[in-house]
Amino acid sequence: MKWKGRRQSGNLEDRRGMGTKGKVAAGGGVIAVVVILLQLFGGETGQQIAPIIEQIGNSQTTQQVEQRDLTSEEVEMGEFMATVLADTEDVWNRLFKENNLGDYKEPTMVLFTDAVSTGCGNATAASGPFYCPAGQKVYMDLVFFDELKTRFGAKGGDFAIAYVTAHEVGHHIQTILGTSNKVRQLQSQSSQTDANKLSVAQELQADFYAGVWAHHNKKYLQEGDIEEALSAANAVGDDAIQKRTRGSVNSDSFTHGTSEQRMEWFMKGYNTGDIRNGDTFSALLD
Repeated sequence: MKWKGRRQSGNLEDRRGMGTKGKVAAGGGVIAVVVILLQLFGGETGQQIAPIIEQIGNSQTTQQVEQRDLTSEEVEMGEFMATVLADTEDVWNRLFKENNLGDYKEPTMVLFTDAVSTGCGNATAASGPFYCPAGQKVYMDLVFFDELKTRFGAKGGDFAIAYVTAHEVGHHIQTILGTSNKVRQLQSQSSQTDANKLSVAQELQADFYAGVWAHHNKKYLQEGDIEEALSAANAVGDDAIQKRTRGSVNSDSFTHGTSEQRMEWFMKGYNTGDIRNGDTFSALLD
């Protein structure tokens, strides 16, 4: 992705290098594994994992706050993230106006290391990238992307990171358009299986929004970028994760969608660039 020398967002809050020194209770590691398997970049924390990340946060005994200087590589990554965030702002400000959706309220992105306190509870890096509706912020521990490559077989690359960022911004769009609230209301009246289907539809719509963003950001894409995004989407489909960790697949327990669905809806957004084509709910629930 071509990003150097371009506008960077002022809505980035960099908390990297600010960590806690302490020890985690024995149960924390188990909880962390559950979260990273079930919530890999796609969870909207306020809806799905707030109680879990709160439990992770409460399991950690904090002794003191440590702070260190960022490396040159970390500084550059922060600049990259600020550029990607700026690109999402430019695209969604324009699309909201073109589709008469009102003003686009830009989210804040928080970069952190190891652990972070959010409006949805305390979280560790094990929760993966997530969006918290309280405060309307996207949270990223960038070490996650090493895990995505080494543990889950994704290609890696800068556009895989950009895709994940755009997906989480997609959850922000769902929040300000009222979609997330409607999903929560329907889930409260549904069986667990139907609630899971609603969650899948919501996650796939965020993938679709990421594709729409990529469509309108084509002038900055390079050869191989879309393949990097699709590789990331493929690696964290519910079926791929369950096969890798359980050896079998239970579709009723899916919360994010299959690898094929995640890639399909990203590409639908990328190919059309039209926000009106993202009704994943009718497509999945009819």
